[in-house]
Amino acid sequence: MAEVELLAITPDAEKLIELAGRTCYLSHDRSKPGSEQRFIRMLLRNEHLSVLEHAYATFRIKGGSRAFTHQIVRHRLASFSQQSQRYVSESNFEYVVPPTIKANPDALKRFQDLMEEIRKVYGELQELGIPNQDARFVLPNAVTSEIVISANLREWRHIFTVRCEQAAQWEIRTICIQMLELLQKAVPTVFCDFVIDKDRMVAR
Repeated sequence: MAEVELLAITPDAEKLIELAGRTCYLSHDRSKPGSEQRFIRMLLRNEHLSVLEHAYATFRIKGGSRAFTHQIVRHRLASFSQQSQRYVSESNFEYVVPPTIKANPDALKRFQDLMEEIRKVYGELQELGIPNQDARFVLPNAVTSEIVISANLREWRHIFTVRCEQAAQWEIRTICIQMLELLQKAVPTVFCDFVIDKDRMVAR
């Protein structure tokens, strides 16, 4: 399973959201200790979500596949820094095995044999003087990667809405639910309307 780490989040993010949002209504006099929770719930009800863009969260994800990173980088309002296959050798690459393949012994053997053949060919290309940036053309989507992702809290809500549902691909759904759980602890009011169903590994 991929390792998900919350690297940073805007300090006092929920209070910042309240202070920014109250500018819209010139209601700063109503700001009190703890009033940010009620205010943010009001924003969510009214879908006044632009105010959430003032706060950011940054995650590091290790062990997700390239298939996962190809999907997550489509969210262009986020910022990404990913492990390079051009500068980093993948001679000892690790890989993700999909559950359907893992559950089928014959499929698993074929899959593992192929991964080892790819590893061998990649190494042979390096020995022949082929640079990493060209040898990587034989690497599969299963190869694991490391990526750092930053986005504002409104964008994280959007990502979780589309990537944590049942129809999402299983790996990105699993990783996004891990990120959602961390943000529900860090800024609980902003994500209070997301309910995680552990049995089905979905959020709604």
